[in-house]
This record gives sequence, structure tokens and C-alpha cells, in this order.
Amino acid sequence: MRIPVALGERSYDVVVAEGARHELAGLIGARAPRARAAVIVTTEPLRGEPWFDLATGLEQVVVTVPDGEAAKTLSELEVLLERLALANLSRDDVVVAVGGGAVCDLAGFAASVYRRGVGVVHVATSLVAQVDAAIGGKTGVNLRAGKNLAGTFHQPWGVLCDTAVLATLPEREVRNGLAEVAKCWLLEGRPAAAVAGTPREELVEVAVSLKARVVAADEREGALRAVLNYGHTLAHALEALARARGDDVRHGEAVATGLAVAARVARALGRIDDGRVAHHDAVLAAFGLAPWATPAYEPGALIEVMARDKKAHHDLTFVLDGPDGIETVPAVDPRIVHDVLERFEEER
Repeated sequence: MRIPVALGERSYDVVVAEGARHELAGLIGARAPRARAAVIVTTEPLRGEPWFDLATGLEQVVVTVPDGEAAKTLSELEVLLERLALANLSRDDVVVAVGGGAVCDLAGFAASVYRRGVGVVHVATSLVAQVDAAIGGKTGVNLRAGKNLAGTFHQPWGVLCDTAVLATLPEREVRNGLAEVAKCWLLEGRPAAAVAGTPREELVEVAVSLKARVVAADEREGALRAVLNYGHTLAHALEALARARGDDVRHGEAVATGLAVAARVARALGRIDDGRVAHHDAVLAAFGLAPWATPAYEPGALIEVMARDKKAHHDLTFVLDGPDGIETVPAVDPRIVHDVLERFEEER
């Protein structure tokens, strides 16, 4: 599958196929005929995988960064930028991100600011990266105040989603990515019963196709693209508190909880009924996701972090279901959210 992200002169393809990583050299050659060097940004565990046989057709330097969210800090960004400079990477050269969402976010950010912008290609190796993080040009690192609060928009030259690599992922990491697919399932209004029996490649295609269409229509999240953050307002708050407390919470687990709570907030506001809440729960269950996979956190602390979310404008902003579909809803009453979070914990 070759899914275009239509952005005029900056258009690119997302390739979803077994062995897609082997298209890397051809992609770079087509987009950057003057390139001489490539810096491959990855993690030490991935560098040791048997499939790590990447060829760029250029002089290659491999730079490793920490695994997971530990890579997404300003200090790691600085280290990576220094490594790009030591490699004497020019504006004609390319950064290649090989990894999951965190690697794509960090490497994309570095590429966007090094020499005021160099090319980047994402070789997405996790399901969450293939269906979400590697597509659309969002880059970022975390601040102590919240997730992804520092970042840029920097579209890649291309995204290679090698489905063969997914076979090496542990089950928990697969569920991590399936939460983003469940989000897209809900955004498109697909029935929960349709999940069963759908091949994994088709699940990836559903998410990639939706994101490609939305990004093409609203590249810099002026309006429509915000719906792709469905479930993420609470999810990012959960991840921030988990980091502060030292809890092991994956992004997809937080998104699953965020989707379940968003449905309940929408019901509390009178936007949807019990049937729609049940539909959300059924979709999550069909994907093998548990709404209560994350630990419990104090509602007031969650609301405080959510109010600092990058989508908010000095109020509490959610993406919520409603009579006109899923849309951004500003100025949600914190007292209602507090009550919903308390009742949600009682459902455990």
C-alpha cells in the first residue's frame, strides 16, 4: 500500500508493506540527489535487531538515543544536534529516524531545527509510529509541565512502515499501537463487530489513510486535525503524572483510558447517550484494550495538567463526541470533568 499525504510540493507517500524498509535508498535518491550523508537515529536495542540492515546509498552514521519517552527531552535534543554537527551533515543531507514514536518525534524535531531544516525520513518500527507518530510532520519533546509542549511541524520526505518488523513486537507494544487504530475506528464511526477478523495490515491502512486525509486538509492543526487528538487530552496528562511518579504507562494504554473518559465527559455534557458510551467501550474491547489499564491518579492533579495541554486556550479543552460527530469542545467545566473522573474510578 502506498498512501499519499497530499501537501503540494511537500507531498510524500506512506508505504505500508512487508520489506518497506528496503525502499529507503531509492526514496532518498529521488528526494535528495545531491545528498552525500545520512545520520540514522535509532535506539541500541533496535540497532541489534536482525532486520537492521538499512541501506541509504550514502555515507552513514548511526546515532543511538534512549529508548521510549526518555529520548524526548531538551537535553537529548541538544545531544542529537551536536551529533549531527559532528557528522558534518549539510542541508543537502538527510536524517533517518528508525524506531517508534519517540524516535520519530525527537529525530524529526532535530531535523527541523538543525541548519534551519534538513530532510528527514521515518522508518517506523512500532505500530504506534506506523499508524500515527511518523505521519503528519508533528515533532516534539516533553517538558516537565507536559507532553510535547516543545516542537515543530516538519513534514518528512517519506514514511516507510515495514509490517515485517511488527512480528518482533511484544504483545503489550502491539496494544500500544492498537489504541491509535481504535481512535480512528471511532472517528470513522465503524462498528465494533467489524474489528474481528480484520488483518493487521488493513488496520494499519485504516489509520494511515484517515490521518493522511486529515493532514492534507489541515496540516498545522488549525481546526480539523485537532480531532486526531481524540482521547489524548487525558492521555497526555496520565503520561505526565506517570513520569513524575515513576509508573510504567504506555501511550496507547493512556489513550484507551482517554477515549473511555472522553465518552463519559460527552455524556455528562448531554452530547451523547448511554448507547454511544457503550459503543466506545465495545470498540476498545474489540481491540483488546482495557479502559483501566492505567493507574489511578487524583482527579484534581489530572485536571491541572490537562489545562496546560497544548490544544487548550487558557481553558479546559477536549475533543468530544456529539450530535455533529467528534469535534473540539473548549471551555469544559472542570467540575464536570472532576465528577466524571471520580465516577470512572468507581467503575473499576
